[in-house]
Amino acid sequence: MFGRLLSLFFGKTKHYPAVKKAGYPRAVRKLIEQKLEKLESLIGYSISEPEHYIKAITHKSFSEFNSIHLENNERLEFLGDSVLGMVIAEYLFNRYEEKDEGFLTKTRSHLVSRAALGHYASKISLIDYLMVNENYTTVTPKGIVSIMSNAIEALIGAIYMDKGMEEVKQFINKYIILPGVSEGAIFADYNYKSQLLEYSQSQKMELPGYFLIKEEGPQHNKVFTVEVAIGAQKLGYGNGRNKKEAEQKAACAALITLGVIPVAATPAAEPVAVQ
Repeated sequence: MFGRLLSLFFGKTKHYPAVKKAGYPRAVRKLIEQKLEKLESLIGYSISEPEHYIKAITHKSFSEFNSIHLENNERLEFLGDSVLGMVIAEYLFNRYEEKDEGFLTKTRSHLVSRAALGHYASKISLIDYLMVNENYTTVTPKGIVSIMSNAIEALIGAIYMDKGMEEVKQFINKYIILPGVSEGAIFADYNYKSQLLEYSQSQKMELPGYFLIKEEGPQHNKVFTVEVAIGAQKLGYGNGRNKKEAEQKAACAALITLGVIPVAATPAAEPVAVQ
């Protein structure tokens, strides 16, 4: 790793006095300065307080695997999560005056979900701005999504600490709200269990039942298969790494079987409908 860090000395890099003053090893300082310079082009302004951004882009694996004392982004993630939720809530409250509390709550949850944040972070290639041990960049896609969704919240926290609410609103609007609106995610509803329950109630049907029919794989990597039925009618099944995920996919399959949603509206991990 340090051999790779030393290679970063070639080429010109912007210097940050606060970074130099912190006393990091030269190779690490060079890496930090390159990451911060690149980050400035993303956020659109000069960084005033680098320490916040250094924390935001530092995944815990970087310090752990390199024995470097750098505070990771977990605390800023907590702050950014709260700031993001408030900004999204304010936008929805002002933009959709005719909508009720249920719509506002559900829509906010779509925009700030792990999957959504991971998607927005991937669109700006946020993984390239992070200091993360290279072993972590080869984890499962789900793991990468988690790293990036946490990092974008931490970055929001850093912007808030450095520049305040107006700058953080601009960042969230540009990289989360506008993409969410343009892609239609703001109206998406991937809570298929809730949809199936509402549909069954509206049609005066029996309530859906979920049944675990298979559990396979080692303890650390199990796959669950769940079947959903309404009364005696079996409507579909879904697989997942946990029962909750499998039930959501099974509910999605049921909605396809019932003709409530088209297959094209479902996520990439396709559930199986009963034909």
